[in-house]
Amino acid sequence: MYETKPGGPARPVGQLEKALKAGWFAVTAETSPPDSADPDAVLRRAGCLKGLADAVNVLDGAGARAHLSPLATAAILVRAGIDPVLQFTMRDRNRLALEADVLGAAALGVKNILCLTGDAIDKGDQPDAKPVFDLKSGDFMAIVKRMRDEGELPSGRKLEASPHLLIGGAAAPSEPKPGFEAGDIRAKLGAGADFIQTQFCFDLAMLRRYMARLDELGMRDKMPFLIGIGPLRSAKSARWMNENLFGVHIPDALITRLDGATDQAKEGRTICVELIQELHEVQGVAGVHLMAPHGEEACARTIEESGVLKGRKD
Repeated sequence: MYETKPGGPARPVGQLEKALKAGWFAVTAETSPPDSADPDAVLRRAGCLKGLADAVNVLDGAGARAHLSPLATAAILVRAGIDPVLQFTMRDRNRLALEADVLGAAALGVKNILCLTGDAIDKGDQPDAKPVFDLKSGDFMAIVKRMRDEGELPSGRKLEASPHLLIGGAAAPSEPKPGFEAGDIRAKLGAGADFIQTQFCFDLAMLRRYMARLDELGMRDKMPFLIGIGPLRSAKSARWMNENLFGVHIPDALITRLDGATDQAKEGRTICVELIQELHEVQGVAGVHLMAPHGEEACARTIEESGVLKGRKD
């Protein structure tokens, strides 16, 4: 988390930063921009998260497919009183376009970004598109940090107004085997990340060992960790995630529970609620990041049922 320089001008603070600074158990969720030019379509999807999620991630070309501009989607959320986390993938734009969009995002009221590599082009529906990858996500974080903290572009050209943005990075918790030094987290911290959102993590025993190792390395308290979780729709989808999503392991016991449920989607929400409540008690976990493709309503219901927003005091 970064601070305004002493004597500097006051800056607006988003709901996510407010929650993290207050020490609340933060909750973020995500929405995918629609295949539509209708701005109301954004709120039909994500409006249910208002007042529940501290911030809502706006996906950037998820699945390597074109959707409504994520920058426009984020601006629509800001206008509706929802704090967005605007995702930036390195796949589609060079550094000039990325830097321009950072300034545009800040000008439109966006207060948080997440820096990612992006899904491979050949996984999408236009595999002949040309990937860019001018920058790695860590390089981009460092550029945004310089724009924010020093008020200048990589060329040294000064900005008239700096973009006041929280910078997020991604991580995939894994078993801390002997020799594990969390190099990815170190790199993101060094590049300027203010918070981390992780890949899905349903194996809480492993997560506790992961967080304990980060503590041993003196890194757990360097920035907030929001652990990825989500309401599983079915045992079939859980098995698909295990087979197709990098770094995801859904324990057999959870899949067995889903298999035996009459209403698997409801059981998936129940499992998610239980995991959120457990994560609330894990040392070093600052909150959760809920993910469910086109599942904003399910995420909203899960947040309500978890009860983690109760007891907050301004």
